Amino acid sequence: MMKGNDGNFRIERDSMGEVRVPKGAYFGTQTQRAVENRPISGLRFPRAFVRALGLTKWASARANGELRLLEANLSRAIREASKEVTEGRWDGLFPEEKLDSLLDPRKMIDGGIVK
Repeated sequence: MMKGNDGNFRIERDSMGEVRVPKGAYFGTQTQRAVENRPISGLRFPRAFVRALGLTKWASARANGELRLLEANLSRAIREASKEVTEGRWDGLFPEEKLDSLLDPRKMIDGGIVK
């Protein structure tokens, strides 16, 4: 059991164990581990890049919903959240860039912002 939860963090668990994630973060263990283990530049992704991620998620959720590969309610929820990302509502919640994400943008797309 992880100790030292000072109220500003929540404890997330996965197959690798427990991780302290900032309470207001819309991400989980994998993103938090990346933030802690691979600090690179402290820079953030440009607004246009984050918008493109939102558009990609939105289009994927729509297509998979229409193909019935994703339940309709889940498709709607992902599209709604993706629209908010596209509009900039969650810009401050994206963590700093990471080199592995820059080299392979799928890692940012595969990861979730909405919990």
